[in-house]
Amino acid sequence: MDLGITNRIALISGADSGMGKETARLLLEAGVRVAITDKPDGTLDEAVEALSPLGEIVAVTGDVTRPDDVKAIWAEVRDALGEPDIYVNAAGVTGATGDFLEVDDAGWLDTLNINLMGAVRMCREAIPAMRRKGWGRVVLFASEDAVQPYVDELAYCASKAGILSLAKGLSKAYGCDNVLVNTVSPAFIATPMTDAMMRKRANERGESFDAAIASFLEEERPGMVLKRRGKPEEVAAAVAFLCSERASFINGAGIRVDSGSVFTIAG
Repeated sequence: MDLGITNRIALISGADSGMGKETARLLLEAGVRVAITDKPDGTLDEAVEALSPLGEIVAVTGDVTRPDDVKAIWAEVRDALGEPDIYVNAAGVTGATGDFLEVDDAGWLDTLNINLMGAVRMCREAIPAMRRKGWGRVVLFASEDAVQPYVDELAYCASKAGILSLAKGLSKAYGCDNVLVNTVSPAFIATPMTDAMMRKRANERGESFDAAIASFLEEERPGMVLKRRGKPEEVAAAVAFLCSERASFINGAGIRVDSGSVFTIAG
């Protein structure tokens, strides 16, 4: 299917691996000129090397928790490619976990600063040029946790609930300028973040990595009826669609890519 976005320009944060990287792959295949960004301690160069045969791609390092870095990221992308038409916010962390009564303010603030305020800062830079052009796509990564919170991940859950609210508000504010803002909510995708979670679980329980995944699905995510972790490319497919001209009447919506994990029809 032709996505109708050939020669558009996209910036993807949190794109050195996992879902962000796979989103870059699909957009490149659709003819989009792509910039990817992540912290300098990541694997951006490896991602560029892997993806460059597919099209024009540049890498920019920066930290979305630092306002000066955010401005520098956007300035470098503008110099290299031009003003992005598409922004995908995939940067995020699990953040502070554990019993609610034992997670301190620093843990909460750090999680919110990366997952929610990082998106806020990046969207401030993304939207003005999209409004001037009269065309824009913003896709923010939320999570099943935003509407189905888990008691040992409440800071993460609250940050992702904030993403849903932010996206809905932005969609109402700027949809009239043809800047469409939507969310994608994955659940338990095979990424470096969930790999780390499962290694920790395996060590704590004295079981294999695969057994840790199986027990996690059985005990913690019973709604995931496919009984496996999702693949990054399965999430990226939904993101790429929302970035496309094919999604020209979708605004303020959320797509769950969660194997049925969320039990309710609301949210």
